[in-house]
Amino acid sequence: MTDPIEGPSSHRAWLFPGQGSQFVGMAADLVEAHPVARTVFDIASSKIGEDLLSICIEGPQSRLNRTEISQPAIFTASMAVLRVLEQSAGPSLLRANATAGLSLGEYSSLVFAGALRFEDALEVVVARGQAMQRACDQVEGTMTTILGLELPAVREAVESGKSAGIVAVANFNSSTQFVISGERTAVARASEAARELGARRTVDLEVAGAYHSPLMAPATQELAPILDRLPISAPKVAFYPNVLARPVTDPEQIRECLLKQVESSVLWEPTISALVAEGLEEVIEPGPGRVIAGLVKQVDRKVTTRSVLGRESVEEILEGTVS
Repeated sequence: MTDPIEGPSSHRAWLFPGQGSQFVGMAADLVEAHPVARTVFDIASSKIGEDLLSICIEGPQSRLNRTEISQPAIFTASMAVLRVLEQSAGPSLLRANATAGLSLGEYSSLVFAGALRFEDALEVVVARGQAMQRACDQVEGTMTTILGLELPAVREAVESGKSAGIVAVANFNSSTQFVISGERTAVARASEAARELGARRTVDLEVAGAYHSPLMAPATQELAPILDRLPISAPKVAFYPNVLARPVTDPEQIRECLLKQVESSVLWEPTISALVAEGLEEVIEPGPGRVIAGLVKQVDRKVTTRSVLGRESVEEILEGTVS
């Protein structure tokens, strides 16, 4: 990708989606309208040995939801959007003050920031998806969203759940929305405790396993040597990693954050709050779904959000709707 240019007229962050944003049909009209988007998918397909675009467009959803498929699919969709914008309007359109990504989205974010090459990031994303799927297959894990409780009560519920097994806080999505992750019995016990403590609702997630928990330790071990040889440059835009929620510029620290991220909590609300404190006014979300936009609005409804994947939303930006 061409280096993003800093200094837009408004304080803008490009925030990239992670696993769970995928849906059958994603990127179909973008690829139809822009051959360069198809080229990005062709490169990804050659890496994973399957027709990734066909799975994205035709499904089935169960296949697209597999970790080893959904991760490269979401990453590739985000990269296809960036390539189309870059080719159609030049790098000046990709202006930003900051960037971050939700879990998997960190790799998209680092490509955008000029810290990773697309091809290098793709190699790691493919390996990451495969390693995390294998970790999911080893132990039956799950994840549940807890709504309507603040962090101290969530932590109390998690401690209660630990009597039944491994469970941890996986995502800090907002001040009253958290995701817990771990062994099924432990997550069920923690969810029950959360409801007893006054949670408005708990929602079981349809996931392959317990992401961002100690159950992902085998994936961390697999990824360590791959990340050790990953070429990383200093980002040209402020990059906020999930595990710190503050800007990091040192390539070795970025490498460490990428490795820790697999088992550690995603500090998303603290990241958005830090960006808002820096004057955040506008968020661009390149890739499938609108998860990022929704979470940003939970932190500060005044921030303008744009979710960009399909032909229509791309054309809105190219026509100057986003300046």
